[in-house]
Amino acid sequence: MAPSMHRNAAKRVAVVGAGTSGLAACKHLLARGFRPVVFEAGASVGGLWTRTLASTRLQSPHVAYRFSDFPWPEGVDWFPRHHQVVDYLAAYSRRFGVDECVRFRSRVVAAEHVGEDDDAGDAELWAGNGEAFGAGVWRLTVQHGDSDATQMYEFDFLILCIGRFSGVPNIPAFPPNRGPDAFRGRVLHSMDLSDMDDADAAALVKGKRVAVVGSGKSAYDIAAECAEANGVEHPCTTVCRSPQWIVHDTEVWGKVNLGYLFVNRFAELMVRKPEAGMVSSLLATLLAPLVRNT
Repeated sequence: MAPSMHRNAAKRVAVVGAGTSGLAACKHLLARGFRPVVFEAGASVGGLWTRTLASTRLQSPHVAYRFSDFPWPEGVDWFPRHHQVVDYLAAYSRRFGVDECVRFRSRVVAAEHVGEDDDAGDAELWAGNGEAFGAGVWRLTVQHGDSDATQMYEFDFLILCIGRFSGVPNIPAFPPNRGPDAFRGRVLHSMDLSDMDDADAAALVKGKRVAVVGSGKSAYDIAAECAEANGVEHPCTTVCRSPQWIVHDTEVWGKVNLGYLFVNRFAELMVRKPEAGMVSSLLATLLAPLVRNT
């Protein structure tokens, strides 16, 4: 083993989160001789992909969403379903020995840097000279399992791989008596619904009049699942702050999906504008067939 590998093995490195980025971080740490510890709050690897709605799929083709050194298995859907993504991430974890480093059901509730020159700014956390390991340590407070008790750990380096959606719902502030407290029905955040089993989530919305507030991806996924459960008898209402332009998935002219032309600046050329010049009007006329076909 090279001397640098020996030195790396002596360094204590913690990774928080066993989702896509956490697995990759651990894999590369192992390849460089480190022996990292990965703290994962859930019971398996996969991050958010383990807590999704039944209809959730990867929005990109699988060839565009993969680890460079680990191909997808044969027969996977072009837009994989969420359980296929979880299986892929679990296979990656097994292939590179990441599983052995993960402590499941271990939630990091606090992280504190302790050491010299803590008041000198973020640069000091990198030893002030571009080196990753300085004089201080990272002290993590971790809850294991369902216990309220915590345990302290110290590491030389900390990598946060918790992503943007790490279990903290984005709930707006409401005026007094004008929010969920004044609503006589049940109020759920999309994260709460995603955490349910598929059968429980479907049973919850079955036969109910559902209003979905928001216009993000999860909002339309929930609306689609409500439509699947209730049909036209109990239509789902989506409430958006601003008008949305939803592109459907119609393919025309072979395999060219012209609907995606409407989500960029090219779409402006298809619309006739008041007092537009001759070139703009001519382009709008020539491109009119695209509007009719999409």
